[in-house]
Amino acid sequence: MTTPPGWYPEPGQTGNGPALERWWDGTEWTEYTRTAPPPAPAFGAGPGAPGHPQYPAHPGAFPAAPRKARGGLIAIAVIAAVVVAGAVVGGVVALGKGGGGSADSARPAPSLTAPGQGPEGGGPDGDGPPNLPKSEPGFALDAVDGVSLPVPDGWTGATSRYGLAELTVGEYACPGDASSKCLRGGVFSMPAASVKLKSTTAEAAAKEDISGNAEGAYGGKIYGDITSHTQLLSQKVTVAGEQGYLVRWKVVTERGDDGYVQSLVFPSPSDPDRLVLVRYGFDINPKAPGLAVMDEITEGIKAAGSGGGTGV
Repeated sequence: MTTPPGWYPEPGQTGNGPALERWWDGTEWTEYTRTAPPPAPAFGAGPGAPGHPQYPAHPGAFPAAPRKARGGLIAIAVIAAVVVAGAVVGGVVALGKGGGGSADSARPAPSLTAPGQGPEGGGPDGDGPPNLPKSEPGFALDAVDGVSLPVPDGWTGATSRYGLAELTVGEYACPGDASSKCLRGGVFSMPAASVKLKSTTAEAAAKEDISGNAEGAYGGKIYGDITSHTQLLSQKVTVAGEQGYLVRWKVVTERGDDGYVQSLVFPSPSDPDRLVLVRYGFDINPKAPGLAVMDEITEGIKAAGSGGGTGV
């Protein structure tokens, strides 16, 4: 049995600052952290009852941190300091993980159980880690950022092992490398900090990210160089009740299909200080989804566990 993915108390935190939680992906610690929410009341207890006990560190468990993936990581790639989770639009599907040294190697893994908690290390009924949003039918959950992405008809939606949302459709042999698999369309969410964006506002971050998004999606050996691009949109947008910004390009490639890429950035509804990045990439091809689907996904993004999406 392994400890399920989720938010757990920061191992070894000391000092008088705010309590932190770190995302455990089911195997090892990631670089994603957040301020811990107030503890929930103990199960069955009335007002003023103590919260659930914190998860103790498991002595002697020192997971190795993954190193960055190599190769054609096309379109929507999550590149954190020591975590890479990727899938691609019009590009190679490359999920990378391996050994390597980092500060994470000094953090003990969370224990499977804690006093007063269920056998899966979750709440009183063993229903998973604390503070972990629930997935909903028809949505792909990004548990790290606290948002859910709608899954269009015919698409596959999932939560990656890193707790992020991914939507994919239309696998086919890549141009320039028929042994690799590409996708006609894909949408992937991630913390904006995971791709090292320096901007601190949604508008600036979306404008900063779009060129890297385009190059990752349709550059490199699979499609060759991007020969030109046209900006189709650069505008404010409300997403999951938050004021965000999106930039959309049409890119022309040296070989293979051209494509549409979009970078959408908005504050996380669960943590306004955290910017969420959603990268889109659609081939321009009769077999690929159209821009109406791109808009449909944007409009349907919502806070995890809430009602309908609020994008406009």
